[in-house]
Amino acid sequence: MKTSGLLGTGLLGALLLAGGLAQAQVDAGQAARLGQDLTPLGAERAGNAAGSIPAWDGGLARDAAAFDAAAGYRDPFAADQPLFSISAANAEQYREQLSPGQLAMLQRFAGSWTLKVYPTRRSASYPDKVYAAAKANATSARLIDNGNGIADFKLATPFPLPQSGLEVLWNHLVRYRGDSVKRYYAQAVPQASGDYFMTKIEDLFLFNPAAGDYSQDNGNVLFYFRQSVLAPARLAGTELLVHETVNQVKEPRLAWLYAAGQRRVRRAPNVAYDSPGTSSDGMRTTDNFDMFSGAPDKYDWQLLGKRELYVPYNNYRLAAKNNKYSDIVQRGHVNPELLRYELHRVWHVRATLKAGMRHQYKRRDLYFDEDSYQILLVDHYDNRDTLWRVGESYSINLYDQPLVWTKGDAVYDLIGGRYVIGILANEEPADQFDIALTPSDFTPAQLRRDSRR
Repeated sequence: MKTSGLLGTGLLGALLLAGGLAQAQVDAGQAARLGQDLTPLGAERAGNAAGSIPAWDGGLARDAAAFDAAAGYRDPFAADQPLFSISAANAEQYREQLSPGQLAMLQRFAGSWTLKVYPTRRSASYPDKVYAAAKANATSARLIDNGNGIADFKLATPFPLPQSGLEVLWNHLVRYRGDSVKRYYAQAVPQASGDYFMTKIEDLFLFNPAAGDYSQDNGNVLFYFRQSVLAPARLAGTELLVHETVNQVKEPRLAWLYAAGQRRVRRAPNVAYDSPGTSSDGMRTTDNFDMFSGAPDKYDWQLLGKRELYVPYNNYRLAAKNNKYSDIVQRGHVNPELLRYELHRVWHVRATLKAGMRHQYKRRDLYFDEDSYQILLVDHYDNRDTLWRVGESYSINLYDQPLVWTKGDAVYDLIGGRYVIGILANEEPADQFDIALTPSDFTPAQLRRDSRR
């Protein structure tokens, strides 16, 4: 495994060699590197020695006109041409820059699945308040209860100088995605024949319910979430309400379901771990949502270092409004002609199921973008240690905000040859940020009232 120079020396290198949950205090001198030789979120500002990864120069500047209602997000890299394509025929040449899951995908779908590799564009950027919070968090945030919770952090990116696998994971779980958001998207689960139907979904998020300050007791709520199935008609009216707790071992995720046929709200304690995800036909677990979400307590998390991998990145072409879902959804996998891959440094974290714990995934290898902590790739292994499923997140910078978030994520089944693709918004209304929401909009009583209208 090739690791970057940042990881090989000093305190961080020693912690990685130890492989455990070491908790060394990050002092002010280390934190001072943020915004200097490190980016404000802790990535290496410099490019790589080969010049194939450029230096980070601030990412995409905020542009209020970045989104066009008819076209979607304007592609700032539309003029880029592919450098080369990786297929089953030449995959061995690029083995060091591919995950085992990517290599398996190329072999499983030889002849139809390719990775088109483009110039690397380090486009990730965030509002100044996120950078300021990360710098403050660097010397205050801490893991609690064996890493199942965090404390003394604000807003986002609690560990910009991560020293363990759990700290990298928490940076993903608490990355900045706005303050309040309404989004619409479509999801499909193509059959082996290629047939599918689209499920239409509306999500509501209220992030940072305590104004982004987690230094005081805020009821242990990390964010509020509501999900409504809009179509097809036989599924429409199903609603999910979630209070995502900071420490889900101390206080499990609070969830309620409203089923239109029953016309009542009921508690849903099983909306967690490996229970089936919404309308996924068993192709995605609940904790596959957002590549990984929920409590980390079933796994041991090992930080293996950084790698340079060809990962999905800047997928503006996939997200374009001129694509119909029939252009995207193909038999076996998403249309590779619409995807973009780039060489980036990623944090490699391995999650191994703890002795005595039950989950359909015995091991997960997760690859986090160093510039945003968005999970871009996940390799999932079953309880026979067989590589089973491969997850990919097709993210972009929503640079009217700015922030990095997915505009399509897929979980591919290498054994069955099927997949689920969600968060597609090509034919849906635009995301809405900074909408008027309060915690009172996320109560079981309010869910009942809204659902019966």
